[in-house]
Amino acid sequence: MTVIIAFAANVLVALAKSIAAAITGSASMVAEAAHSWADAGNEVFLIVADKRSAKPKDKRHPLGYGREAYVWSLIAAFGIFTAGAVVSVMHGVQELTNPEPVESPLIAYLVLGAAFILEGISFTQATVQVRRRAREARTSPIRLVLRSSDATLRAVFAEDAAALLGILIAAGSIALHQVTGEAMWDAVGSITIGVLLGVVAIVLIDRNRQFLVGAESSRSVRAEAGRQLLAHPDIERVTYLHLEYVGPGRLFLVAEVDMVGNDSENDVAVELRRLERELESHEGIETAVLSLSVSDEESLRF
Repeated sequence: MTVIIAFAANVLVALAKSIAAAITGSASMVAEAAHSWADAGNEVFLIVADKRSAKPKDKRHPLGYGREAYVWSLIAAFGIFTAGAVVSVMHGVQELTNPEPVESPLIAYLVLGAAFILEGISFTQATVQVRRRAREARTSPIRLVLRSSDATLRAVFAEDAAALLGILIAAGSIALHQVTGEAMWDAVGSITIGVLLGVVAIVLIDRNRQFLVGAESSRSVRAEAGRQLLAHPDIERVTYLHLEYVGPGRLFLVAEVDMVGNDSENDVAVELRRLERELESHEGIETAVLSLSVSDEESLRF
């Protein structure tokens, strides 16, 4: 729902900014229009990411399709960089060499004000979701956004935050142009917006890259998983534990355990498979693989 709201808001805002840019001739408005169109296009990729990553695992993909979210989110981040950052910086540099005055700045202010309200609605939705998850994870909202396995939530939050900052930069640049009479401030605003989008894009690209190559869970998640394993009546020790994200909120669990008792090899194999299926019934575990510990291996403490 958050992505759909963001997409609708971005389309409306992009249309309004494009019209205002054509009327005013403002470089900052052109940058903001490019920014909003890039965001609108990127929301489509995020919707695709949500749909494809939710597909259940099958024989071809035993670890599920969760990493699709990071692939499509990575494409969306590149869209921010190329369609937003590069276009804004290039246009700003061109305007610096041949600055032109902004016509009818009131129109720009009205459009930017309306855009701020629409973007604020989308940002509020994302913020509420982030704060709720941060409370559940007992961490700060910013830390959650940067480290969350939910690529879509991170992208929407980052894009909306950048959109609000971009609007303030555009309004401030036009105001400086009016106060000083120097048209270069409008061009500087366009370049600043481009740099802002570039930073956001690089952060998003890097985070998606890390999850694509294999990101381990946090220490708190690992500790909780270890405690849950040790709490099971059939597990005596845990000597190895690996938890890797294979999608938003979905983990691949590999563990070496020492079973209670001294059952036969066949009975132990059957019991391990049963425990794997039991673990996979947990909403956060996509696939679980268990093997037996060697007697001289040190037990893990959680």
